[in-house]
Amino acid sequence: MIELLTFTTLFPNQAWPNHGVFVENRLRELVGTGVIRATVLAPVAWFPGRRGQAVVPAREERHGLAVLHPRWFAIPGPGMNLSPWLLYRAAAKALQKLIDGGARFDAIDAHYFYPDGVAAIWLGRRFGLPVVITARGSDVTQFPDYRLPRRLILHAAAAASAIITVSGGLRDALIALGVAGEKITVLRNGVDLSVFHPIDPAQARAALGVSGRVLVSVGALIPRKGHDRTIGALALLPEWQALIAGQGPERGRLEALAARLGVADRVRFLGALPHAELAALYSAADVSVLASSREGWANVLLESMACGTPVIASPIPGNPEVVRSEAAGLIAGENSAAGLAAALRDWAGRIADRAATRAYAEAFSWEETSRGQLDVFERVIAAGPG
Repeated sequence: MIELLTFTTLFPNQAWPNHGVFVENRLRELVGTGVIRATVLAPVAWFPGRRGQAVVPAREERHGLAVLHPRWFAIPGPGMNLSPWLLYRAAAKALQKLIDGGARFDAIDAHYFYPDGVAAIWLGRRFGLPVVITARGSDVTQFPDYRLPRRLILHAAAAASAIITVSGGLRDALIALGVAGEKITVLRNGVDLSVFHPIDPAQARAALGVSGRVLVSVGALIPRKGHDRTIGALALLPEWQALIAGQGPERGRLEALAARLGVADRVRFLGALPHAELAALYSAADVSVLASSREGWANVLLESMACGTPVIASPIPGNPEVVRSEAAGLIAGENSAAGLAAALRDWAGRIADRAATRAYAEAFSWEETSRGQLDVFERVIAAGPG
């Protein structure tokens, strides 16, 4: 039995059940192989006046996984450069307490390169453990734009025993930064076909009170998710309406944009929805739109397809790896309101085959990904700390 310490600030908790759920889903599938046991160390950022931390328990159990949430002092803005060190200090204290209590670990399973992966490398050195870092998106496409984070990311990549990326596009991004390609394994995310499954569209539409042409856009209300481009496309498509699921600081700006473009009556903001409710949302839509400017492997695309709903996705690295046939949907010609509107017009003229879309998603099970992870961890544990 392999004993893993999964280390990440991206993990669901009692207060934020959707936060980093993609990390939890992959870990649950891995533990389900019966070869892995895992303890999750998921520090929660703390800063005076910041709301929400108090309701996150110091320890909880999720789906049979023990999850610890030590607080780490996260300084906003310029404090980004100090984040790896501050995160490491809090995590090292928590990990030492675990070990003093009798816990043992064979490797550290770290997610997100900055600051998590950097701190994980220091933990590995201190406790004599090999470290595998999974790159997930903006950690290697955005943070390297900053001088010190870039240097620390490259340090972590060089020191890691192995690196996993969730798409070939992220592997290419790391290689472009100077990371050795032979160190990187691409293991895409899968989709939980029991959670995301088709629901009768008429029933789903009636429950949501929608009719006509309906698109959904699921994701945090932050700039890189591109909800503004989706709303802009509505101004060019008078027959469409949009349901937007997610929460975040951009909501006020997006509502104002919808009003300014004269489409406020055709845009409904649903807030954050539990995963269990998303199947009905996807099933109610003709198509799901993802207008992101950056992604690693967009889970929402597969989730939508698993519900029988095709997708329109932005032409960014990663998305073409998910959308590879007409059954899956379309990649827009350009990531703009006009480009999305053109793709939606194109799609509206086709004959929908929701069964084919579901069948396409069924090929993306977790089995291959879990097997690939086992191979990586077995290899690095046999080799010992890097």
